Amino acid sequence: MSKAPTDPASKVLCERVTELRNRHGYTLDQLAAASGVSRSMLSQIERGQANPTLAVTHRIAQAFDMTIGELVDQPGSRSNIEIVHGSDPNNLFRADGECEIRTLSPLHMEKNVEFYDISLQPGAALESAPHFDGTRELFTVSSGRARIEADQTVCELDTGDTAHYRADIPHSIINISDETLRGYLVVTYR
Repeated sequence: MSKAPTDPASKVLCERVTELRNRHGYTLDQLAAASGVSRSMLSQIERGQANPTLAVTHRIAQAFDMTIGELVDQPGSRSNIEIVHGSDPNNLFRADGECEIRTLSPLHMEKNVEFYDISLQPGAALESAPHFDGTRELFTVSSGRARIEADQTVCELDTGDTAHYRADIPHSIINISDETLRGYLVVTYR
């Protein structure tokens, strides 16, 4: 009689390997050939009698053309909505007396777009060195007034205005009002 896996991760892996092998129509021998993991080890994993190493799990995932994360993620367990909580201190990119930057993008994402909530105190500036070649920024003022400087080009923005500018050159966002400047910054990478 086979022993059922006791920890949740082993149970998920046991069920996923069996489910994926059956869905792909593989025998244990075929999966062993595709993954480089022995038939005996695969059988033990499916029965919950083995705790595979990371390397073994990686080889099994590769045989199904998946990442390890995709292999152990239960289908239907992931929500279609991901929340970035405003109260999460991990989302605070910078906070000092002059500037607060909070990311609105999920931190784990491999991204070519970043989204930030920016607050600048009167007279404060967010000065940035050039980013990667081809990087652009969009800054929208939600309250206050801003001056955008991108190398030698300067523009002023009122509440509701948006500037789109190169960010692969020195650039700044400057609060030119007597109130806190609030806005949203989108950074796009090529």
